[in-house]
Amino acid sequence: MTKETSEVRHSKKNMASYGFGNFMNEFLAMAFGTWAFYFYEIELGLNVVLVGLGFFIFAVYNAINDPLVGYLTNRPFKFTKKWGRRFPWILMGAVPFIFSYILIFMPPAVNPESGAWILFLWLVFTTCLFDTFNSIFWVNFSALFPDKFRSVKERRTATGLQIPVGLVGVALGAILPPLFFTIGFPSTYVVQGGAVIIVGLIAIGLAIPGVRDDQDAVDRYLETYETREKGPPFFKSLGAALKQKSFIAFIVSYTLYRTLVQSMTASVPYLVDNILGVGEKATTPIFAGFLIGAIISTPFWVMAAHKTNNNKKIMVYCGLLMGIFTIPLIFLEELLAIIIAMIIWGFSIGGYWAMIAPVLADVVDESIVVLKRRQEGVYAGFQQFFGRLAIFFQALSFTLAHVLTNFSADPYGDAAKLGIHIHLAVVPMICILVGTFVFWKWYDLTPEKVAENQKIIKEQNL
Repeated sequence: MTKETSEVRHSKKNMASYGFGNFMNEFLAMAFGTWAFYFYEIELGLNVVLVGLGFFIFAVYNAINDPLVGYLTNRPFKFTKKWGRRFPWILMGAVPFIFSYILIFMPPAVNPESGAWILFLWLVFTTCLFDTFNSIFWVNFSALFPDKFRSVKERRTATGLQIPVGLVGVALGAILPPLFFTIGFPSTYVVQGGAVIIVGLIAIGLAIPGVRDDQDAVDRYLETYETREKGPPFFKSLGAALKQKSFIAFIVSYTLYRTLVQSMTASVPYLVDNILGVGEKATTPIFAGFLIGAIISTPFWVMAAHKTNNNKKIMVYCGLLMGIFTIPLIFLEELLAIIIAMIIWGFSIGGYWAMIAPVLADVVDESIVVLKRRQEGVYAGFQQFFGRLAIFFQALSFTLAHVLTNFSADPYGDAAKLGIHIHLAVVPMICILVGTFVFWKWYDLTPEKVAENQKIIKEQNL
């Protein structure tokens, strides 16, 4: 491994602090993804077609919001020299993102039939508000990674530290909310919203040291902006990204991976209630099982990436294993068996997740070499947009499954259980296997190309 690909500039403490930004995002995303659809369909009794339509509009809004935020924040502002390129935006997005979560679970007290459109509009308004602040935070947080952690070794090391922290956020986002509400009493969901806000604020406080920009990187960016960094119009930036083969392969696989995660997590409340027939507290051991497997396996996968020096290979292995380990969930209907299956499944997702940031950073490096300018924010915005398409696919699969199985008429019947198994396991399995194949077939950044790109970036002071 060359010096350009092995240099480590930041302490592990700083890397772990950066990981708490990931914790905060994954914590809120998991809480929202697990309970929002269930809350509106089951707890409020809103027609599933309207719930699905609301989530569809939410996903379409992302088509405008995420890439546009990335594009608009990918330039210097008056505060850039003093406060940094990404840090101010991270804080400006994070705090209202955290507080806006509770609004989703505070709908007007109306009848779900006569006031259906009021609930629908509240769902659309609050989810889009939630997503706006999430985009401001996550686009800049994600864009900071390739600029802050420049070498292959440092990126893998930083990922190896931040992923376990983020995984705790994922599990806690699923485990914490049901400790503060009771199924059948929608008003209790406000209490879990307050608990989520407290944890979110603590997490972003711990993240502050790690999400600060390096001053030398900010200075270099400002020095070169006028001559090389001033980017093209928005749609030309999008066009340039879509011409990049490695980016297309990555983004297709990432979108389908996010669909797997979104669909499986949102299915768990239906699994524990409609299939297992146990209380909402049973979600805790299910998600704890996934957490155990992921945390145990992540260091192994990071070491494997260091040893092979091949991010693509590790990502492909983990994608295949994820697809295979999802198969048992198509058939299992016993709590203990499902927990064991989730522990095994966690072994694969830990490695896949650990490779996402380093792989995207390699893609960004290639774009810098080709375009002669840094556009991390633009690429992070596109990543967020395509990843959020998973919300649309999840809403579509849930709506179709529940309509076709007549879920509302007999939510505990065999047909309803079949529909749940489909969006719990069948759809996720297909998505991850297709995404992994696309990534294996068309992602073309070899370790040699990655090293050469980093060498050019350093030579040209980019």
